[in-house]
Order: sequence, then C-alpha cells, then structure tokens
Amino acid sequence: MLEFCSLITVLCAINRVHHGRHRQTHQMGDNFLSDEQVLCIGSSKKRPVLKWEDNIAWPGNLTLTDKALYFEAIGLSGTKKPMRLDLTDQNSRVEKAKVGPFGSKLFDSAVTVSSGSTSDEWTLEFVDFSGETRRDVWLAFISEIISVYRFIREYGPGDNDPAIHDVYGAHKGKKRAVSSATNCIARLQSLQFIRRLYEEPAKLVQFYYLSNAPFGDVVLQTLAVKFWGGPLITKAKSSNHMSPQWQRSSEDPSSGVAHVYDVDGSVYLRKWMTSPSWASSHSANFWKNSSVKHGVILSKSLVVADKNLVEKAMVNCKEKSKVVERTQATIVAATIEGIPSNIDLFKELMLPFAIMAENFKKLQRWENPRSTTCCLLLIYTVIFRNMLSYVLPFTLMMMALSMLAVKGLKEQGRLGRSFGKVTIRDQPPSNTIQKILALKEAMASVENYLQNLNVSLLKIRTIFLAGQPEVTTQVALVLLASSAVLLVFPFKYVLGFFTFDLFTRDLEFRREMVRAFMDFLKERWESIHAAPVVVLPYEGAESSPKTLPAKASGQSEPQTVQRGGSYVTSKNGISSS
Repeated sequence: MLEFCSLITVLCAINRVHHGRHRQTHQMGDNFLSDEQVLCIGSSKKRPVLKWEDNIAWPGNLTLTDKALYFEAIGLSGTKKPMRLDLTDQNSRVEKAKVGPFGSKLFDSAVTVSSGSTSDEWTLEFVDFSGETRRDVWLAFISEIISVYRFIREYGPGDNDPAIHDVYGAHKGKKRAVSSATNCIARLQSLQFIRRLYEEPAKLVQFYYLSNAPFGDVVLQTLAVKFWGGPLITKAKSSNHMSPQWQRSSEDPSSGVAHVYDVDGSVYLRKWMTSPSWASSHSANFWKNSSVKHGVILSKSLVVADKNLVEKAMVNCKEKSKVVERTQATIVAATIEGIPSNIDLFKELMLPFAIMAENFKKLQRWENPRSTTCCLLLIYTVIFRNMLSYVLPFTLMMMALSMLAVKGLKEQGRLGRSFGKVTIRDQPPSNTIQKILALKEAMASVENYLQNLNVSLLKIRTIFLAGQPEVTTQVALVLLASSAVLLVFPFKYVLGFFTFDLFTRDLEFRREMVRAFMDFLKERWESIHAAPVVVLPYEGAESSPKTLPAKASGQSEPQTVQRGGSYVTSKNGISSS
C-alpha cells in the first residue's frame, strides 16, 4: 500500500511538471523557437537566478529547452530581450563555479556554461539558502542536454546519411534519444518537487551518468541500438551491393564485417559504429555473449523470462559501479587531512627536473629525429660496448666537477650576487578574505597530492601483504616471469629491448597497442583496495592510568572505532581486520 501511494505521488508530480512546462510555453510566447520544448523554468522572487558579468549579478528568468538555455534579465523597465546559449554544440560544457563580489569566490552555488568559445560563457548562480541542491539539480539538467547531443554525435548516424532510410524507424532515433533525456529531466524534477532526492542528482540522469560510469559506454551502445535499430526495408535487403554484408555472424556480432542486432532482429549498421568504444574488449565480450536468448521476445523492450540488451548492460554497469564505489570507500577511509605546504616554492624547486623531463619527452616523441637518433646511438653504444659500469662513476665525476666549477666562478664574482636564489612571484594584491581562500586552496592541493600518494602506497601494501589474494598472485607471477627472463637473457639485451620500447611508444604503428595496454593497467590498478588505516585517539603525556582511574580523570572508557574496514580499540586495545 505504501509503495502504491508513493507511485501515485510521483505520477502526480510528473503531471504537474508537464503541466508547468505547457503553461510556461504559452506564457513565454514568441521568445522561443517553435521547434524547442521547454523543460524547466528558473524564476522565483525568493530564490532568483543571477547571471554574473564583470563582478555584477543580474537577476532574471532562466529557461531550459531541449536545445538551449535562455536568460531574460530583469531591469528597472521590465524584462529584456532573452539571450540564447546553444547546448547542441560539440564544444559545449558545464561545470561548477564559485562566485562573489569583487572576485572573492565566496558562494559555491553557481555553474559556468559555455558553448563553443569563451565569448559564449555564462556564469549562473542559483540562490538557495538551504544548501546546494538547487545548483546541483540544474547542473544535472544542463549536463544531460549536453550529454545527449554528444551521444547522438558519437553513436548516431549523420543527418545526411542515406543509409538512415534503409532501416525502418532509424530517422526517428535522434528524436527518441532527446525524448529519453527529457523524460529523465522530468523524473528528476518530480523527485525534487516531492523532496525525495536521496541520491546525487547527477546519478539520476542517464546520459550524463553513463558517460562517466564504468561500463557505461556499453550501455550507451545498447541505447544506440535501441534508438536507431530497426527492421531492414525490403529494397535494401535485395540490393546487390549490400547483400554480402547483411549476413549475421553467429559467433561474433561485433566482428569487422557484421552489423549489430537487437534481441528482436533489429539491425544497427556497421557504418554507424564510429565510436572508439566499440573496439574495446569489454564491448566485444558483451556483444558476443548477448546473442544467447532464454526468454520469449515480444519486442526489443519487452522480453519474458529474460532481459533485453539495455537491461543486461545495466546489470553489468551496476556491478562495475559497486566495485568502484567499494574501492573508493577504502580510499576515502584511508585519507588523512591537515598537511600544509608552499606550492609555488615546490614548483620552482622542481622546475629543472620538469625541464629535463620535457626535453626527454621531445626525444621520445621524435620531434627532432636527428637528436633522437644521436641519443639512441649513444645509449646503444654504452649498452653493447659493456660500458654500463662506467656510467655511474662518470655521472658522479661530472657532478663533482660541475660543483667545483660553480664554486670557483662564484668566488671570482662572475655569477652575481643573486645566483642560487629561488625567485617566485608574489600573489596579486588582495584583501584578507582572498588571502585566506587562496591559502586554503593551496593547502587543499598539497593535501590532495599527499592523499593520492598515500593511497598508492597503501595499495602497494595491499598487494605485498595479500590484502587481495588474486591480485597478489598475479603480481607474484609477473615478478617470477621477470626474474626468469633476467636469468635466461643477458641484462644488456633486456635493457636494449626496453630502450627500444621506450622510444617507439609514440610512433604510429605502436600507439594504439600501448594505449590499450595502459588502459588495462589503469583498470587493474583502480580495482585494488587500499589497506585499512587505523587512527588511535590522542593520549596526553600527563594522563596516566596509574595515578587516576579513567572515569575519575575525566577520560572515557575504551571505545571501538571502525575505519577503513578495521575495528580498533581506542585505548590499550587490539586491532583486527
């Protein structure tokens, strides 16, 4: 009964949302294009929408359609002519922003929306004294519209593609995708209206969420097959130039000459598979195993005793997301806050090493083939002439001679008084609040860097201490194989092979292979849990259990704290995972 009442409430909210859209469309009159659908209106006297320009906030009415954003500034003489920001451009983007008077960046309640160039960039603040929910909801709305058109460009056929008329209903695929996005926005509006936003708004809009979720690209592929797939028209089947390609591969539907088929036989043309995600390994595995059916197929969206393609992909996406969330939970539990430093000085001290690394990257990318060739000749001469034992002594000798030369030149006064000083530029003039905020952001940057470093060390600890036995086994096998290679082959040949690998990674014939291998390593690294971190409560030097009991001295009884998957006794206790 409770679920039925909740369903009725949601349906009523959706009805009111659609009624509000229809009413607002008639109110706005000719301010919008006739082929655009109004999705959401942002206008309220208590919670206005502010558009920031040159540190000045202009209140107005914000309207979101299925193609663009419209802002009508409210002046002393009434509303002005609405401004339009296109969201269908391929360079459109939206992100969170902070605003405030005089560039102070005090209020974290705004978004920055741009369309193609920085000149078409809006900074919109959604005033909400109860929190950041309103800004997050609007961010999800705008992100969904931008994401659905990005999805159409990546997975859909072109508007002028003649093959779109060879598949029944494919010409309506773009409209179906946009309608699906608008329905997601309507559901999110309804949940906001009845105050049931228990999840982050970005997780409730499908195209934006799937563009960032693990295994989300495969779900987008199934949605593309659902929107643009359909039965072949008879004349297209009988055409001679297409008949060799329309044979379905029973072993691998995603092979080089096969099209993709939905559960009901609807075809999605091979020429439309232009997205790089179709070539991924998990995509190939999914489409290879999706051809097995166990249920009764009534339509592509309705299967009895089995799941359709979108449902199958969503199950895998949910499982992958749970694994990522569990891994992220261990990382959050392992982070420790409160480590300040000076970022500008650190960057200046690391500048020589950064210059050396950049010059080496130029050699590695063969930007100057003559320099790279000379470098390789020198390296291979050192390797195969058995001069590796002289490299370290020669390097130490050159360092010592350089230091002595600098010492001599400095004693002669040829280097100047300012030689050796580290020079950094001061921050621009600012008030006290700006300095505090800048210091806070700098501390947060260093803290984030150290947190990531600690998480990496904790993951290495997990590998060596068998926190995840399967990962430890794989790493141990790789180490054993490496040791066997070093025992069988002389070291100079191994070093020569790795040098060849290092200088050919960015070349055309190896670039895709290296990229796929690095993506595989990154995926494996992200799946490793961080080792649990135990933080015991502080114990002062003057507190001694021998002089006073714990209750009499004002101390609490020993408590058990759970952090990062461990249970810890806070005083003289034993920690156990």
